[in-house]
Amino acid sequence: MNANPNLAEVAALIGDPSRAAMLVSLLGGKTLPAGDLARAARISPQTASAHLAKMINGGLLIQEVYGRHKYFRLASSEVGHALEALQVISPAKQIRSLRESDQAHALQFARTCYDHLAGKIGVALTDRLLELKLLEHAAGKEFTVSAAGIAKLHSFGVEAEKSPKSRRCFARQCLDWSERRYHLAGSLGAALTRRLFELNWVESIPGGRAVRVTASGAKGLYDEFGLQINSLE
Repeated sequence: MNANPNLAEVAALIGDPSRAAMLVSLLGGKTLPAGDLARAARISPQTASAHLAKMINGGLLIQEVYGRHKYFRLASSEVGHALEALQVISPAKQIRSLRESDQAHALQFARTCYDHLAGKIGVALTDRLLELKLLEHAAGKEFTVSAAGIAKLHSFGVEAEKSPKSRRCFARQCLDWSERRYHLAGSLGAALTRRLFELNWVESIPGGRAVRVTASGAKGLYDEFGLQINSLE
């Protein structure tokens, strides 16, 4: 941890509208080429390259090279968590079209927050795990997993114990910007979300980080956790 963090420097990086748009487009844990990020920010490729270089130097992004192609992703889960937290205190953008309204509704219902599930579905699933006493509130910024939770998550195909080698938070309480309540993040939230994708219970909606719950997912979430998806819509 930095002893004397330069908040103004990182705030200036995030505060530019074009850079903010590119960062938000990567919040779903994606790795995207510069061209896609330029289109997301509605700027030229040359301008995008300059912005990307600044964010790499500032520690917000990592560049990966495959052949002649360059791809970019958020530098860490901490960057994703900081961006999500900033959205909690940000004013809502004005919606100017039916398409923007549909996109906003989809994001609020279910989305990936870096690499874990957020939105109404993410919060509702977290609440259900708490109701079943599989998760428990703890002091600080993390949940704890009960003995029953470890057994249940193991049977579901999710590693429910923290690796001693991992430096990442295990079961972080992440404040959801659209629901203003906590959803499960950290390595446990990521593992649970990966499992939902593996089972095809959730799937990405093309063009963003919104996800949808499939028909098999709605049935599975009810059978496994007693979570009724239609009651959330």
